[in-house]
Amino acid sequence: MSKNEQKAKAGVNPRRKAGFRLFLLTTPILIGIFIFSYLPLLGWIYAFFDYKPGLSIWDCTFTGLKWFTMPFANSVLRGQFGRVMANTLGINFLYLIAMILPMFFAIFLMEIPSKRYRKAVQTLTTIPNFISWVLVYSAFYSLLSTEGLLNNLLVGMGILETPVNYLASSSHMWLKMLGYHLWKGLGWRAIVYISAITSIDSEIYEAANIDGAGRFAKIRHITIPHLIPTFFVMFILQIGNIINNGIDQYLVFSNAMNQDFIEVLDLYVYRNGLVQGNISYATAIGMWKSIISLILVFGANKLSKKIRGTALF
Repeated sequence: MSKNEQKAKAGVNPRRKAGFRLFLLTTPILIGIFIFSYLPLLGWIYAFFDYKPGLSIWDCTFTGLKWFTMPFANSVLRGQFGRVMANTLGINFLYLIAMILPMFFAIFLMEIPSKRYRKAVQTLTTIPNFISWVLVYSAFYSLLSTEGLLNNLLVGMGILETPVNYLASSSHMWLKMLGYHLWKGLGWRAIVYISAITSIDSEIYEAANIDGAGRFAKIRHITIPHLIPTFFVMFILQIGNIINNGIDQYLVFSNAMNQDFIEVLDLYVYRNGLVQGNISYATAIGMWKSIISLILVFGANKLSKKIRGTALF
């Protein structure tokens, strides 16, 4: 009688025991997720009180849903909130459209015959993802400020009479934010597609070569169809983040000239909560963000399942 059979006879399921060991390995990760993702949700209680920094939450006045309706309380707040939502949705809509670029970048990158050159391009386009937005702003400031390299070249060549402060200009801010976003993250977001391409069975390409398929025919009929499921997973996740921009990029590039066109919801929450001290109002807006994002994720997932027959969960 084998060892596993003896354990099974004794009432111990080997597979169940192995699964429990794997669960124990994930315990530190689950504890970390609970501490940093779920425990902070207790702070949502501030949205139901008129919280004053320095006081206990129980010494503050209970306000119910006051802060949740505050963005629509008067024309001024409605105007501010509407502008912020327009910036948030507009920029993220551009991000959704540009989501296809990392996929095509990965496809064309993998078509480069020279492995050394391909690795160099991949490394150079991935490194910006690990550079903080403060350093990114410093680099673009050196290039685009009135005393930057671009202005010095244009003035020196006689194309401009006086320097132009491109960073202070409010024109095309959404496209500028998209450009910075792509410069920093294009190579990093292409990694998942590169991994998907390398997992495609090489025999499929060999069969296509025998049939006389060219490079673009193989891309169209083999590579892209194999990448579509990965793209839809990334698309669903991005829809869930359609109102979550983060604040790093927008905070460093924001100034008095472009603030009305660059202030997104996360930056609006930051300024109301930490700069102006209206923590209760900022918490309520943050709760709205979380609830809407959750609805969007489940909605996109259900729509994907209905249209394509497959879903993320």
